[in-house]
Amino acid sequence: MNDPLFSVVDKVVLLTGGLGQLGRQYARTFVDRGAKVVVLDQVVDPSVARDRLGDLQGRVRYLPVDVTSRTSLERVLVEIEASVGTPEVLINNAAIDSPPGSSVGENGPFEDYPEASFQKVMDVNVKGVFLCCQVFGGAMARAGKGSIVNVSSIYGIVSPDQRIYEYRKRTGPPFYKPVAYSASKSALINLTRYLATYWGEQRVRVNCVILAGVFNGQAPEFLAAYCPKVPLGRMAREDEYNGTMLFLASDSSSYMTGSSVVVDGGFTAW
Repeated sequence: MNDPLFSVVDKVVLLTGGLGQLGRQYARTFVDRGAKVVVLDQVVDPSVARDRLGDLQGRVRYLPVDVTSRTSLERVLVEIEASVGTPEVLINNAAIDSPPGSSVGENGPFEDYPEASFQKVMDVNVKGVFLCCQVFGGAMARAGKGSIVNVSSIYGIVSPDQRIYEYRKRTGPPFYKPVAYSASKSALINLTRYLATYWGEQRVRVNCVILAGVFNGQAPEFLAAYCPKVPLGRMAREDEYNGTMLFLASDSSSYMTGSSVVVDGGFTAW
């Protein structure tokens, strides 16, 4: 299964938000190709973590961590370096959002959006990436090599089309895609550029992927509004970003840094 051009054999790969829908996909992609995968997530309960890891249990190392706490990150770095070595790949996948099923207070009009909600999203989606780059990226810089992949969104480069969510008005209070998610994902694009120039001489590459929506049992009304905006006519499957992650982590992208790769089915082409 290992093409030398895309080889990640024995690379130490750190994956934040690794127990989520996409995180598990990325973990499987790398471990199947011989990488030493460390899954990082906020889940502390071992039984919950085991359930979410499923068939990955025993094939990856799982460490609970709070990405918004430098102390927590420094603690797990010590464990990682002692057990598997210095990180070589960091995928900053951890993020939170307010999906259509959230409470009215989380998805009401911009004028009423809670300050605390804005801060919480920015803490995880921006501060969390910032701190992970400081701690894990700093270790890579000291070692003189590494690849960091920051995960952004189409809503980091275009504004959410609030018309997609108008169907909610027919069944209850209207939904507005909150501002915090867009602001946080936009911030990652320039953080990527900053770090790419900052760590270029240390041979730490920093790139960003801009992803579109992933199918996860969304309501038919949502799909009917969202999918016509995509030239390919559908949401992404959960496995369709794996190749991009593998490319950016491997030496096949060795001359690539400071870039944003858009993988969105064409959503932003219109």
